[in-house]
Amino acid sequence: MNTLIRLELTRALRNRKFLFFSVIYPSVLFLLIAGNADSSTKVPGTGLTVPTYMMVSMASFGALTAVLMGNSERIAKEREGGWVRQLRLTTLPGRGYVLAKTASAAVVSLPSIAIVFAVAAAVKDVTLDAWQWLALTGAIWAGSFVFAALGVAIGYLASGDAVRPITMITYFGLSMLGGLWMPTTSFPDWLQDIAKWLPTHAYAALGRAIEQSRAPHVQDLAVLVVSFVLFAGGAAWLYRKDTLKA
Repeated sequence: MNTLIRLELTRALRNRKFLFFSVIYPSVLFLLIAGNADSSTKVPGTGLTVPTYMMVSMASFGALTAVLMGNSERIAKEREGGWVRQLRLTTLPGRGYVLAKTASAAVVSLPSIAIVFAVAAAVKDVTLDAWQWLALTGAIWAGSFVFAALGVAIGYLASGDAVRPITMITYFGLSMLGGLWMPTTSFPDWLQDIAKWLPTHAYAALGRAIEQSRAPHVQDLAVLVVSFVLFAGGAAWLYRKDTLKA
């Protein structure tokens, strides 16, 4: 399995388009959204400045991009091309393939998080305590496994031709409605009520709780746990179904 993880990492790091969208693109978006914002202007209802608020949003968005986009399309295409069937003929256990995909995507997500933090600190003078930087990195990275499981599920659900539109609709829908591109406080009340139950909203809320030096809301933790169970359970069921078909 370690060999497969190294192979997946090598493939991901050689994919320039993937690296741009998962590592560089979130930082570019941060500069576009928060670049002209006054460092003293606060997002209503949060007590956080716009750059501090959007830093967590874009770091979460970058991790989401790496694990969701990185997993779903490659898995679907490898299933279609026969690579997954070939691996089943080796001694690699089925869970090893899924773990290798998840681990490689998770490793690539770390540079995305770090670059967004570095840009926010250098360009917009975002300052936090050392423990907050470490806790933010850990929380955003660990939370990305929820969406890694979703990426695996989509990869086993969709065919090679259908996986991209399904992934893009899921990706942009969760990002926009979850408040990663703009504060949900700007949404109509009915849309805010919907956003509170989306895993992306809960995901970013963990980081903001750390910035605010408070414990995360129980609802946010529950949404992430339930989402992970559903996505991971769906991925496991779809994997078994795909194995039986093969």
